[in-house]
Amino acid sequence: MYFISPSKGKVNTGEMCEDIGQFVKKNPKDRYRLIIGTDSQPGKETCFVTAVIVHREGKGARFYYRRTYDKTPFTLRHRIFEEATRSLEMAGKIIGYLSNIHPELTIEIHVDIGEKGRTRELIQQVVQMINMSGFAAKVKPYSYGATKVADKFTK
Repeated sequence: MYFISPSKGKVNTGEMCEDIGQFVKKNPKDRYRLIIGTDSQPGKETCFVTAVIVHREGKGARFYYRRTYDKTPFTLRHRIFEEATRSLEMAGKIIGYLSNIHPELTIEIHVDIGEKGRTRELIQQVVQMINMSGFAAKVKPYSYGATKVADKFTK
């Protein structure tokens, strides 16, 4: 599984976690948030982009993204749940590594749903699914990991 880092190029999951760890270790007393968001773009194949962002609050961030394609025909509801599931799976893969480096690291799952539009009826279910998995859920307009970073790379 590979990610693209604007500063490092193509990295695997272990290299990404190592880079995040080095970023956090440089200033361990600062506050950090790990943000994971997935967005998708339907077409002949649905393009899914998962973004992993480590935000050093008030002092910048680093991000990585992964693009995959799926030929399955998705309804909007199915696509939203697939985005949330992909973000949760990614959080599960990297949480063990990062909890050893920075145990107080806040992990947020950003989802591309909000009070306006066709996805408003899914908010409660999706947020509950994320919260029950042990993570904080953010929806529009606070879900920039999905709505800005991941969305940029779905096109």
